[in-house]
Amino acid sequence: MAGAEPFSHDGSDIGVLVCHGFTGTPQGVRPVAEHLADAGYTVRLPRLPGHGTTWREMNRTTWQDWYASVNASFLELRERCAKVVVTGLSMGGCLATRLAQQHGPRVSGLVLMNPAFKVEDFRLRALPVLQHLLTSLPGIAGDIKKTGGPTELAYDRIPLRALHSQTQMWSTVVRDLPEVTQPVLLLRSAVDHVVPASSSALFLSRISSTDVTEIVLADSYHVMTLDNDAPRVLAETSAFVERVTRG
Repeated sequence: MAGAEPFSHDGSDIGVLVCHGFTGTPQGVRPVAEHLADAGYTVRLPRLPGHGTTWREMNRTTWQDWYASVNASFLELRERCAKVVVTGLSMGGCLATRLAQQHGPRVSGLVLMNPAFKVEDFRLRALPVLQHLLTSLPGIAGDIKKTGGPTELAYDRIPLRALHSQTQMWSTVVRDLPEVTQPVLLLRSAVDHVVPASSSALFLSRISSTDVTEIVLADSYHVMTLDNDAPRVLAETSAFVERVTRG
């Protein structure tokens, strides 16, 4: 898909990994990556396997494939940078959290934007069976309050086998939430039609971090990085990265 390319920038010895969301592409969080690159940081924004091509191809991938992609980018950043902060939108937030669980103090901080650890949808109960009966459901892309701005480049269908794999990732990551000890910045939209507020509440109730900041944004929906509050998202993210990597 044109515009779905990954983003990479070599800057200082402070690295930031940016993770996009389920059925989305790097385009959805590219403003974050470009803002951090302009601030002088070394930035990696990979395109997850099965994303930015076709939803049918995505149905042949699993959460382990997506995690392997962000993990490879993280390890590359660790090779060249003294400190690394990981960030993510929606499912990208869940992947970023898994990196924090797996790499411990090698992750200097965690920035989550409407992170997905659960979804309150009764259809998920039938997903183990439904994925064998249907290949996809209508998509979730484009939950943006702002009018006249950029739209989200993402699939218009939800591949159900991939969705089932994502729910398995949720179970694993939620189980290990007490292992998260890093400084956390959690940015959450007051109105989000994709991920419920209970997802962030679940995360905050189980982590072991003591340096935690939650900011609720009043003028954006799910894709806050392309919405009315994007300037604040960028400012808060860069300020957090500077603070947790100082010295």
